[in-house]
Amino acid sequence: MSDIILEMVNITKLFPGVKVLDNVNLRVKAGEIHALVGENGAGKSTLMNILSGIYPYGSYTGMIKFKGNECKFKSIKDSEKEGIVIIHQELALVPYLSIAENMFIGNERATAGIIDWNKTHIKSMEILKKVGLNEKSDTLIKDLGIGKQQLVEIAKALAKDVKLLILDEPTAALNEEESNKLLNLLLELKKGGITSILISHKLNEISKVADSITIIRDGSVIETLVKGKDAISEDRIIKGMVGREIVDRYPKGSAKIGEVYFEIKNWNVYDPIIEGKKVINNVNLNVKKGEIVGISGLMGSGRTELAMSVFGRSYGKHITGTLIKDGKEITLHNVKQAIDNGIAYATEDRKTSGLILIDDIKRNTTLARLDKISKNNVVDDNKEIHAVEHYRKKLNIKSSSILQKVGSLSGGNQQKVVLSKWIFSDPDVLILDEPTRGIDVGAKYEIYTLINQLAEEGKSIIVISSELPEILGICDRIYVMNEGRIVGELSREEASQEAIMKCIMKSNREVI
Repeated sequence: MSDIILEMVNITKLFPGVKVLDNVNLRVKAGEIHALVGENGAGKSTLMNILSGIYPYGSYTGMIKFKGNECKFKSIKDSEKEGIVIIHQELALVPYLSIAENMFIGNERATAGIIDWNKTHIKSMEILKKVGLNEKSDTLIKDLGIGKQQLVEIAKALAKDVKLLILDEPTAALNEEESNKLLNLLLELKKGGITSILISHKLNEISKVADSITIIRDGSVIETLVKGKDAISEDRIIKGMVGREIVDRYPKGSAKIGEVYFEIKNWNVYDPIIEGKKVINNVNLNVKKGEIVGISGLMGSGRTELAMSVFGRSYGKHITGTLIKDGKEITLHNVKQAIDNGIAYATEDRKTSGLILIDDIKRNTTLARLDKISKNNVVDDNKEIHAVEHYRKKLNIKSSSILQKVGSLSGGNQQKVVLSKWIFSDPDVLILDEPTRGIDVGAKYEIYTLINQLAEEGKSIIVISSELPEILGICDRIYVMNEGRIVGELSREEASQEAIMKCIMKSNREVI
């Protein structure tokens, strides 16, 4: 028997006016971890959606062979019957059902149509042990962190007797510890004979676990690199992805930093659900005109809660403290007041809170400041089209037109629409929460360049990021948060990954 478990031959996929995949060929060996890399919009997820039957046979041209047999999947159920299971970046779990119920939904342990709950929970615990998740099988999904939810998705796949596991950006929302745990699990599954296809923009993770790496650019395969045979480096992968070398992944800005422009003083926020739980504890920070200030910290340190509470009290209750902008105290009771006062917040959760996925690029871009393209409460269509086309070009948003639905864009292009919306609102203070999460190195470079341009225009910018190299690469000054408090402030010269972690560890010892 051949050691090739999967062959995708001359796969071509068209959407209206766009060829997304152009004669793509992919060969995956049994028992390997095969990485699929490329820019957002390159066609990676589309290719995997074809493989898993989400785009059914007949909606594309080309052939799929799995374990030597040609497959014509009409639905995701057809691919799962063959042992092909896909885990999407947006997890498909039901929050108010238990782990066991989620693991066997549509795949119930039943006799004569009656679910055997005893068998269900025993089997669940057996699989949870395999993935290293020490939770009771009756725990509700809503009570788990995102890292544990990702493990439940893998357990769910194992419950379907998976032969080929497809993971689309599985570590995008995980911290470093959770990411390492998941990657080590993939290596353990590999020992058990399970083949994996891993889509990721984190090249260090690809280098750690992948046996082969296929690079896709603009819907075509550029090359496949094999560990131990080809010279593999991050620079080579990046060049293949973007078509050019990126010498410096963090472009240097030339903004002139001015006086302090925005201040947060003695800021306290309580949890909106758990009575008496203080989430933000007496935070003080400031940002100058033309300055890019970073907020670093582990997940759960309160960075997002701080940003949302400042942005028109969109998170928290019993909020106290003072906001000062350009030397004057401002009061922001809601999001509209924040926007009217020149404060903008680009959320980390673009799909839920950042965009209206069923609406088009045009409306998503202008929604926050319709007054800029309207007169007497009537939108000027020509003015709106001109404005949105300007931002589509400025941010290099890949789409068929400004009327394309945002939900059909790649993750990186969705992120650019979020940014275009808030740049269009013409803020003085721009808070960017995980602005490059889940996007490729080329799109990241474009966003960093844009952030530098905004700083050069005199905007005051706050960047929240879980990626320490990103914070260190683009920020002029860095605040470190831990458990709702500011535990360190570092200049660009002082800042390093070690210095940031020392601030966090020192604060933990002080609490003890």
